[in-house]
Amino acid sequence: MPDYRRAWQPGGTYFFTVNLLHRRGNDLLTRHIELLRQVVREVQERHPFKIHAWIVLPEHLHCILELPEGNADFALRWRLIKMSFSKSIFQDEPRNASRIKRGERGIWQRRYWEHLIRDEDDYRAHMDYVHINPLKHGLVKRVGDWPYSTFHRLVREGIYPADWAGGFEENIEVPD
Repeated sequence: MPDYRRAWQPGGTYFFTVNLLHRRGNDLLTRHIELLRQVVREVQERHPFKIHAWIVLPEHLHCILELPEGNADFALRWRLIKMSFSKSIFQDEPRNASRIKRGERGIWQRRYWEHLIRDEDDYRAHMDYVHINPLKHGLVKRVGDWPYSTFHRLVREGIYPADWAGGFEENIEVPD
């Protein structure tokens, strides 16, 4: 088994990608967006974190979260979010023998991608990547047209102009 190394930085700011197990043609996250929002709020109340950016696409999500000073346990937060969401959804997904044996649902990929934000340039690149995603996947012609995004809040706060990424951007960098 690969040796996964996580960057545990107390009070760190992280970029995450979290995927559904079966991505093709799956709209589970947007279909149950209010449940996902509720679950995130509940976990955030019990285990605080700051949301800098969040985008929910039909079958995966990206976000940038900042943990409290002295706390590096993002794994607990993701386990609770995924578990609470899964428990609230009717069980009709196919599950393999391994998932059945472990008592797991067949909703989420077991792992997720995490990246510790290194500096201001890294932060900006990942913020742009989060918000450009619905355009990148061909879901909208303008970033502002995607409803499941912190982009709208960030426009109100003056972080992004309302017409940012209207569909003609070719020079947006994709972070590694």
